[in-house]
Amino acid sequence: MEAFRAVLRDFGYVEGKNIRIDFQWAERVDQTFDLAKQLVDSKVDVIFAPTSTQVGPARRYGHRPIVFAQHADRVGLGDVTSLSRPGGNITGMSMLLTEVSVKELEILEEILPGTTRVGLLWNPTTPSHPTALKAVGRGAQTIGVELVPASASTVSEVQDRVQAMAHNRCNGFLVVSSPLYTVQAELVAELQTKHRLPAIFANRANVKAGGLVSYGSDLDDLYRRAAFYIGKIFKGATPAELPVEQASKYFMVLNLKTARALGVNVCPTSWPAQIK
Repeated sequence: MEAFRAVLRDFGYVEGKNIRIDFQWAERVDQTFDLAKQLVDSKVDVIFAPTSTQVGPARRYGHRPIVFAQHADRVGLGDVTSLSRPGGNITGMSMLLTEVSVKELEILEEILPGTTRVGLLWNPTTPSHPTALKAVGRGAQTIGVELVPASASTVSEVQDRVQAMAHNRCNGFLVVSSPLYTVQAELVAELQTKHRLPAIFANRANVKAGGLVSYGSDLDDLYRRAAFYIGKIFKGATPAELPVEQASKYFMVLNLKTARALGVNVCPTSWPAQIK
């Protein structure tokens, strides 16, 4: 959030001086609806809903401007009319989850030679995941890999599903980006090591926690750009006139320590970024 705050400062808005940021945290998806209502009832000027998981609840109550930073399926879910003309009260940045997830499958198959079966951890409470699931399924057919989908929306389900992937003799697994899997980054990394199942993620925070590899958009950049939109709205712009922008910076990050522990042989010089 420091990158987010820095952009707001550039607009002349300093937290604690002339702007207040009211953070609301939900432990479960169903709690986001009550929190969104609280924000609307408190008459905030703008709602910052980072992902599609939070945008849905925010849309339900009133017409306050809503800005997102890493939406995965902005048009498909009906949150905006089009990228160039969002319409309504919502706009922001897109992380292209569906396309990125397919690329992640290709990367995992490349770094695990001989891969024939890949698990797919997805969250049924994340609105964009069904679309990503279908796209990854088509990608798996294209490269000749069997996909083993496993839905998990709670910590206990995550534990059970990764164990099931190991029992199903998956060579590795792909984790579709979801707030739950990011918050539980250390747990997912521990399960990866425990069951010796190399995993690929969209968020490099998962790799910092011990995951093997990630490929995804630069979230700091997306949050900066989302803050820029919020600054413009404070200055009088409306979401309807601010086009949805797509991620333009991507990182591939490898945890070399995890690679050695899992016996994954890679050539570090071929990777744009490494974490040792």
